[in-house]
Amino acid sequence: MCSVHIEKADINDIEQLVGLRTAYLLEDYGDVPQEQLAGISQKLPDYFRRHLNKDCFVYAAKSENEIVSCCFLIVAEKPSNPSFINGVVGTVMNVYTKPDHRRKGLAGKLMKMLLEDSEKMGLDFVELKATDAGYSLYRSLGFEDSVSKYHNMKIAFDSAKKY
Repeated sequence: MCSVHIEKADINDIEQLVGLRTAYLLEDYGDVPQEQLAGISQKLPDYFRRHLNKDCFVYAAKSENEIVSCCFLIVAEKPSNPSFINGVVGTVMNVYTKPDHRRKGLAGKLMKMLLEDSEKMGLDFVELKATDAGYSLYRSLGFEDSVSKYHNMKIAFDSAKKY
């Protein structure tokens, strides 16, 4: 087996990041209609060109030049309040390891690097939504269940609809 090294992804990794994102979505959502997957895949390169290493940081485990595991940190600045004095928070997304590389500690190593960088960046906190498969890893890293007096709500818009 080749050695694996951990680093931040860069502009040269965009094609692989698109593939990893779509692989993650297929595993997380199950059956995604092909037209939706194609639309997502078409939008992702532009997203990464605009955001990578600005407010989207991708931590990658590479074997030779292949990214075999990754996690995304999305950084957002918000008006300060008692919950986030600095006004800068992070959201972890897309923690994904290719099947042949699972159960080797890669996601844990990536998350530790992400959390170290988050602290250096002065983030007030880092949050995520955990699947059952990832829950114990995140707990072992210090994440706690979040309880709030607020309800988690959203409204979805039909992206194909024109106003």
